[in-house]
Amino acid sequence: MKINKAIYYLFGASILMTSISCNDFLDTEPITEDAVSIENPLNTKDDADKRMNAIYTAFGNEYWQLDYFFNGDAQTEVSYAGADNVQNFQQDEYRILSTNPNIERDWKYLYGFINNSNMILNYVDEIKDPALTSARKAEMKSEAAIFRALYYFHAVQLWGEVPLITKAVIGVNADNFDEVYNQVYPARKSVQEVYELIISDLENAIANAPAENEKYRANKNLAYGLLAKAYATKPNPDWAKVKQYASNISGVSLLPIYDQLFDGNHEANAESIFEADGNAGTVWAWGASMFYGTDWKKFNVPTNDLVKTFNDEGDTQRLNATVKFSAVSWSDKYWTDNSHYPFMYKMRKTDGTQNFYILRYADIILLQAEAAVKMGDFTGAAAYINQVRARVGLTPISISSETDGMQKVLKERKLELAFEGHRWFDLKRTGTTISILSQQKDETGNVLPYASNINQNRLLWPIPQGRRDNNQNLTQNPGY
Repeated sequence: MKINKAIYYLFGASILMTSISCNDFLDTEPITEDAVSIENPLNTKDDADKRMNAIYTAFGNEYWQLDYFFNGDAQTEVSYAGADNVQNFQQDEYRILSTNPNIERDWKYLYGFINNSNMILNYVDEIKDPALTSARKAEMKSEAAIFRALYYFHAVQLWGEVPLITKAVIGVNADNFDEVYNQVYPARKSVQEVYELIISDLENAIANAPAENEKYRANKNLAYGLLAKAYATKPNPDWAKVKQYASNISGVSLLPIYDQLFDGNHEANAESIFEADGNAGTVWAWGASMFYGTDWKKFNVPTNDLVKTFNDEGDTQRLNATVKFSAVSWSDKYWTDNSHYPFMYKMRKTDGTQNFYILRYADIILLQAEAAVKMGDFTGAAAYINQVRARVGLTPISISSETDGMQKVLKERKLELAFEGHRWFDLKRTGTTISILSQQKDETGNVLPYASNINQNRLLWPIPQGRRDNNQNLTQNPGY
């Protein structure tokens, strides 16, 4: 059976471009009226190594260097948008449009990352090159599965229902036409289905994943940590599973001095579970200059609320490691004293060598505290929180109820993890986004004008209009 030439017009070149991005679907030119050749895109060990390298060097692109930190904190009471980008102001003030280019590019980035993972998962086993051993193939597939789970975890938290692309489409013929169509023009899947894939990928990856001490690779501890987070975040959380997988993490411990986490002298440290490697040149960490420096107004300006939370707690160690005050030449409606202007300080090396954490142990300890609270173990939950507080010289806390416990977990996560991309997702997971963010205040204690914009619909981003224009099977989220 021969497929109509017009169909290949739509599929041809876009199919072949999927090694770059599986979302450039309609940027097409006809290449033949016959079927597009389907050949394994990975033929040698070098091909596989290059594809794996592409997965890791992705941590040097705009999603990880800028957007991840902005999405996680500027949408919360931890930071203002900063800088002068009107698209970022939409995010900060809960008035995102479906045409916002930041939303479009993050969708494209995430599905491009997923496509790279799919290339390994789909095709590495077919490589006949004897230089690529079976053991290394299995390890590569584990790393790719962990990364695919990571990126779907980001996507489902940002957009809710999203397409599940599990095949890197490289060609089309009569036999695979239906499969290719569904991969190139996918419909959204339920949140439950997305979490099922995330959990399956992670659980299947553990056996052959790199060892726990491989801090710059998708290792067993990262898989365990993401499983704990997924089980805490999915619909109807399973707190026993959270506890189980968090407890499986091994070979890590808190650093004795909090500032050592960010001073640039303790890469791949005992607390790190997985980090992006800027110091050895795996990625060029240009993003630090987006957040720190007095040459222009930076992104993620610390809020008055965050600084007040540190000061009220007497938490000088974490304040000094998290926020840096300097004199600046510009004016700001949120910080009127430009002789004492705050910057996000955890990304402080602006020479391109800044490492940054994707997951570290303190995050997991506080997730264990959350699970303990939800399971009614208030004494155990307080003990977890107090481990983190003891490092920075703060007095122990106790917990009297679930409500009290969740408030203390959230406050501790705010103090411990500010500017590491977690706050928006923490608030969403705990169902506190609207109650907390609708009460954001300025330096005089007045509620910020845009705080009233936050509502249930704004907890999910819009599906990018450009994606919907290219794919009629994509529905829109409510309120957009």
